[in-house]
Amino acid sequence: MLDTLILLMPILLADIVNPVLFAFLVYAAGTDRPLGNSMAALLGHTASYLGFGILLAVAFDRIKARIDNPQAIDFGIGLLIGVLLLWMAWRSTIADSAAPERQAKGLTPVSAFGTGAIINLIGLPFALPYFAALDQMLKADLAVDETLVMLAGYNLAYALPFLMVPLLAWLMGERSRPVLNRINQKVDKASAILMPGMLGLVGALLLVDGLSYFVVGEGLF
Repeated sequence: MLDTLILLMPILLADIVNPVLFAFLVYAAGTDRPLGNSMAALLGHTASYLGFGILLAVAFDRIKARIDNPQAIDFGIGLLIGVLLLWMAWRSTIADSAAPERQAKGLTPVSAFGTGAIINLIGLPFALPYFAALDQMLKADLAVDETLVMLAGYNLAYALPFLMVPLLAWLMGERSRPVLNRINQKVDKASAILMPGMLGLVGALLLVDGLSYFVVGEGLF
């Protein structure tokens, strides 16, 4: 188990780089319920991440078998997802900057929890470090309860750095808003560059893979 934990550390560090989650937490901490909304968003994301991790771990063998023996419908779905990702990448470059201000009035801990979960759901296909972590846990061939404990510990360790946002809002109160706003601006700028590129790249790869299968009868990946 110690060897597995050592291998998980660099994977965890790579996984923590999530500008989208951080940006939303900073945004939630700037609403009229800074602690409640930011904590709820983080809890929603963490609960969703852990839940999908358990489901993926249980279904890992079936998923691997399907990947090793893809069918035409798989390439068709990949082609559709690729087109949707390219559309999302294009939309993200022309997003209305005033949208967060309109949403801020209706943000509650309940909606923040749901949004945190949705952020995880949208980002799950790109969570390659998480898949790598699951692979290492399953390769360790531990008992079911030990694997679940390790997976829960991984998710808690993932969430810890993001706690700085609600903690800062709680400790500093209104004084935290200028600090959080500056952080938010920097994260927004980074996200504006990173996210369209990531979505566009993955979308293009899926699109080419699907087209290759239907044109020449064999996918690229």
